[in-house]
Amino acid sequence: MSIKAIEGINPKILWQRFYEITQIPRPSKKEEKIIEYLKKWSVEHKFVCKEDKIGNLAITIPATKGMESFPIIVLQGHVDMVCEKNKETKFDFDKDPLKLKREGDWIKAEGTTLGSDNGIGVAAGLAIAEDPESKHGPLEILLTVDEETGLTGVNNLQPGFIEGKYLLNLDSEEDAIFYIGCAGGMDTVGTLKIKQEKAPKGVQSFDLMISGLKGGHSGSDINVGRANAVKIIARTLKTLAPIDYSVAYISGGQLRNAIPREAEAVLLFDSSKEAEVRIITDSICKKIVNEYNTSDGGLKITLKKSENNYTEVFTKEFTSNIVNIILAMPHGVLEMSQDIPGLVETSTNLASIKTIDGEIVFGTSQRSSIDSAKEYVANCVKSVFELGQAQVKTGEGYPGWKPNLNSAILKLLSDVYKDLYKSEADVRAIHAGLECGILGDKYPGLDMVSFGPTITNAHSPDEGVEIPSVEKFYDLLKKVLENAGKLN
Repeated sequence: MSIKAIEGINPKILWQRFYEITQIPRPSKKEEKIIEYLKKWSVEHKFVCKEDKIGNLAITIPATKGMESFPIIVLQGHVDMVCEKNKETKFDFDKDPLKLKREGDWIKAEGTTLGSDNGIGVAAGLAIAEDPESKHGPLEILLTVDEETGLTGVNNLQPGFIEGKYLLNLDSEEDAIFYIGCAGGMDTVGTLKIKQEKAPKGVQSFDLMISGLKGGHSGSDINVGRANAVKIIARTLKTLAPIDYSVAYISGGQLRNAIPREAEAVLLFDSSKEAEVRIITDSICKKIVNEYNTSDGGLKITLKKSENNYTEVFTKEFTSNIVNIILAMPHGVLEMSQDIPGLVETSTNLASIKTIDGEIVFGTSQRSSIDSAKEYVANCVKSVFELGQAQVKTGEGYPGWKPNLNSAILKLLSDVYKDLYKSEADVRAIHAGLECGILGDKYPGLDMVSFGPTITNAHSPDEGVEIPSVEKFYDLLKKVLENAGKLN
């Protein structure tokens, strides 16, 4: 369907810009094409655009006539997207445009992530700048790179790149909720050199597949109770222990900030055991579906013969070590906030396992609104890796964002929302990481709020953005900018 998916929906300028963004490949760390598009857009509209060494952009938008005295407002978002697709979907995120579709009140993509995180926020900033009905003071549109796989862009922002003292982060995913705080995070990676032996003779290779799970964002969805495909494949391998099998390959998950939806392993065993293996895998599948029936009941565990021949396999001891590391590794919510009801305080995500160049690489990420708790859980993860004789590398991490209930930009946003919709917006902190934490660290005193339309299942191929909420989000943004003179 693609462009037909956005026909007849408002605001037209925003949806047109969003469609154009979805047609440009923009994986994290490969944002060259979207940066080129944004620079070209700036030239066409005669806006000043500057780029730093890492690829971040700051586009200066002059004030509407008569509003030059308003304080500078920074509209901020990130240009990269999470690149996830269903196993059966043929798609190259480095080359192919996304295929959009409309399902009722939702815009989605066919078999892939949609990139509404944060394409909608970027499109909203561009739309505001060129919308003839938009009235605003001086604006800066700050667009960062590589938010999804390391926060590289915002981490490398230099002093003076932006001038505004008030910032609206357009990277939230729930209508009528204003975020004024977020968790900090860090990554912990474990690596094992593969120990191999010759494959047994007279065995058949089989592909063991874990699929059908929802996945989701490892911050905002971690408390939903979604199943983890990497955990499930380890449970399956453990249950199959009575079968004399060997493992030639194992993989699952993709990104540190996504809950793994799929995993696979290549098993070698005597074909006479196939029926017994299928009985075992069917049994464990039913048990796990029952465990996650409410939150994630779509699990499929499939076994099919492979045409590939393998001359080497993991040693039995090495396979056992991998399985034990996965099963022992903490995953999910570890602590809830004692101060804010319903807020996850500390969590960890077992994000991936990959077979790469003779090594097994485990990816994990930790989050907490308390720095000491974040460091503690990272040490817990590190200890599991060390017990399994893995080499461990812990990233530097990023800071959290401390809530400020006396924020002037929050008051303005809340007042405008109440005036428009005759109800109070919900003010919260979020367990997901936002660039605001780093921005606040680099620009002390920066007054910030994060908000956006309703986006569901971000970081998965089920991602969707709700059409009516986008119009509401855009109308609110316009009205806030129109009233920003009250900040003086």
